[in-house]
Amino acid sequence: MKHRLFGLCLSGALLSGGVAVAHHGWGSYDAGRVMTVTANVERADWENPHVTVVVPYQGKNWDAVLAPPFRMSARGLSPDMIKPGTQVTLEGYPSTRSATEMRAERIVVSGKTYELR
Repeated sequence: MKHRLFGLCLSGALLSGGVAVAHHGWGSYDAGRVMTVTANVERADWENPHVTVVVPYQGKNWDAVLAPPFRMSARGLSPDMIKPGTQVTLEGYPSTRSATEMRAERIVVSGKTYELR
């Protein structure tokens, strides 16, 4: 019985470890270069694994990666608050892999700041 339980626990740990490895890390963002973007949201996708918004910045559309939907909700944000046309201020870090992507650490909506991490 002990061996069977150990095997089951080990299998679960290995399977969940694969999921953790499959999720991207934040190492592909330059934490040494803080950027701030204030713009109207062009598109918002409220879905797993992360909420994303598209905003115009320096003549290009930028993809901003926000927190997962459950964390956004826990911080007091909802999809209706970040819909196209809404002005937001995003503070975060540019991607080292994509010239028009950033990871947002915080977002300001209607004058209120929400920490995303």
